[in-house]
Amino acid sequence: MATLKVPSNDPALADDCDNLRKAFQGWGTNEALIISILGHRDAAQRRAIRKHYADTYGEELLRSITDEISGDFERAVILWTLDPAERDAVLANETAKKWHPGNPVLVEIACARGSKQLFAARQAYHDRFKRSLEEDVAAHVTGDFRKLLVPLVSSHRYEGPEVNTRLAHSEAKLLHEKIEHKAYGDDEVIRILTTRSKAQLLATFNNYNDTFGHPITKDLKADPKDEFLKTLRAVIRCFTCPDRYFEKVARLAIAGNGTDENSLTRVITTRAEVDLKLIKEAYQKRNSVPLEKAVAGDTSGDYESMLLALLGKE
Repeated sequence: MATLKVPSNDPALADDCDNLRKAFQGWGTNEALIISILGHRDAAQRRAIRKHYADTYGEELLRSITDEISGDFERAVILWTLDPAERDAVLANETAKKWHPGNPVLVEIACARGSKQLFAARQAYHDRFKRSLEEDVAAHVTGDFRKLLVPLVSSHRYEGPEVNTRLAHSEAKLLHEKIEHKAYGDDEVIRILTTRSKAQLLATFNNYNDTFGHPITKDLKADPKDEFLKTLRAVIRCFTCPDRYFEKVARLAIAGNGTDENSLTRVITTRAEVDLKLIKEAYQKRNSVPLEKAVAGDTSGDYESMLLALLGKE
């Protein structure tokens, strides 16, 4: 359910690179031309453009971009142009180095991606930073957060549909007992959340709801100001309803005084080729306003144009 719109006829690679080069040269940058190309190419096309551009002009495309544009527009274009795994690696590195309890990016990468995507992000992290994601998370994150996040980013979950209903029932009961005793960082809670397949977790959470009469996330709101509980809820929501999770991230980024451009850019660039259409539908349902209209009202200039292109605006 992607929103990205690419030309029906595959554009000539040489033409894309030539036009990008022209956009960077001369008196002033042609931002509209950059958006018209990069904002309408899928991951494979962008990867091919980067290689051909470097081979042809002897310069990395990302370097040309950073030399010519700046600010929120630059960040949106750079993040979008990166390969998805490389983008996740960059976001994870930024988050690990400046980690604070309220930052959900590591949870999103660990829980809103498939096993192959997370593995690819870890490999991209190795290649780009010459360290492992796990060691950087362990070095910068502390306490129960480290206990949770290190195995989360290290996991390689089974992705099949098989479910053990007896196990789902027993682990739903176990989770309830631990939550009831406020043992939120208990080893068993961490083990279940960081090792079980998505299908098994969904069965466990459904069993929790059926057995105890309300969702597990409700019991994890005992203290709304507790950042660890907030993180546990984010883990569960990224597994159970990623579209509604990211709708809320986008809504909070837009609402209030000032825009959280980093969060808004992250949602749109990481989900445009995945499920941004579902996120848009959830936003419309929740706010009675199209996400495109909300973005247009809270951003401006080339940054606005880039985000709207990725949102699928004609």
